[in-house]
Amino acid sequence: METEPAGMLTIDDLRARVDNSEIDTVLLAFTDLYGRQLGKRMDARFFLDNSEERGTHACDYLLTADMNMDPVPGYRLASWERGYGDFHMAPDLATLRVASWLDKTAWVVCDLVQRDSHALVEQAPRSVLRRQVERAAGMGYQAMAGSELEYYIFNNSYRQAAAAGYAGLEPAGWYIEDYHVLQGTREEALNGAVRRHLSQSGIPVECTKGEWGKGQHELNVRYSDVLAMADRHVIFKQCLKEVADRMGLSVSFMAKYDAAQAGSSCHLHLSLWRDGASLMAGENRLGPVLSSDVFRWFLGGWIAHAPEFMVFYAPTVNSYKRYRAGSWAPTRLAWSYDNRTASFRVVGQGPSLRIECRIPGADCNPYLSFAAALASGLDGIARKIEPPPVFEGDVYAARELPCIPATLRDATELFRSSPFVREALGGDVVDHYSHFFTVEQEAFDAAVTDWERKRYFEQI
Repeated sequence: METEPAGMLTIDDLRARVDNSEIDTVLLAFTDLYGRQLGKRMDARFFLDNSEERGTHACDYLLTADMNMDPVPGYRLASWERGYGDFHMAPDLATLRVASWLDKTAWVVCDLVQRDSHALVEQAPRSVLRRQVERAAGMGYQAMAGSELEYYIFNNSYRQAAAAGYAGLEPAGWYIEDYHVLQGTREEALNGAVRRHLSQSGIPVECTKGEWGKGQHELNVRYSDVLAMADRHVIFKQCLKEVADRMGLSVSFMAKYDAAQAGSSCHLHLSLWRDGASLMAGENRLGPVLSSDVFRWFLGGWIAHAPEFMVFYAPTVNSYKRYRAGSWAPTRLAWSYDNRTASFRVVGQGPSLRIECRIPGADCNPYLSFAAALASGLDGIARKIEPPPVFEGDVYAARELPCIPATLRDATELFRSSPFVREALGGDVVDHYSHFFTVEQEAFDAAVTDWERKRYFEQI
């Protein structure tokens, strides 16, 4: 178990830094359904003096707006009929940290709570994960997690990319740079700056490396308690975008930004712990693995419920373009030991034994992805769900194995109609997200794409 990382702050630490003129701003942020950071910048002294509330309000439409921030009808949580009132942004002071890439700024992650009752807003992504963390604790488990996040770097600024219609962008690299040190050195101005900022901001970093695309990289931060890991994930993404923006660069976390390039993934690692020790290893032989019953049943439940929770791993229309044979992204449901063709790759041994799920893309909302994984695995333990036999070989070629859902439309219907998902999350949460994913699909269905113009403009 790790010690408190550098850059984390207590209220007393913050007060001292404010008194020394080192910090004058506190950024209060929460995550919307897409995984974006929304919030307010508060004067640091006002934040400290506002001891009873110590937070602020935000319009409830922010959990129902589309990507363009337009209010979307059809939600029960917030609407024109309900007047679009406020939620309270309640700072989780355990997340208070220096944001070293921002001038004199501290960052605190907020839970969304009801203005009067101060009960969690159940539809908020962090609330969804909190509920599964509580369930795990009720069963005597602490979930430890890591997320490995991939992204593409471009030599164009975000403003330039938008002006160009996101076409003809120049990747930072010009050949596949998987593990290449030379190409990594060329991109170190950005990646190195981000590593240092994160390490100074309460997010300890393991490494960066080139990936299997032109200008594609991966940055790994150190594993932690699953809720803290999700917080680290979203702050890392924001840091990377903002540092790139300052340098006149851009980064993309699209799951598949170019059909000719590798997709960007977000591999999830999970293990269950108790009293500071992992519970995954044991004396039971499971294929090549010596595991515990906890491990075996958690794996069984995670695999069994993956199709029903696919929208929490692959939340956009674009997400499903990533799942192609021979692409390093999984296409079928199977588990193997240290096999990158499998959707569930078991790695480590003894105290480090853990499950890596390779299904999520870099576009996932980590609160929702980890919540799906926990809900599935805990159900596996509760019902003693056995995993399928270990698979050895090329999963891409194994046509007898079940495929993962192929489209957002298919995945949304599986999610909406699943009794298990409804039981695990609650009906209001399932209805809220079902509507969200349906609206996203409908927006794409109504769009005329560049592919259609290139294919049909002259030839049809």
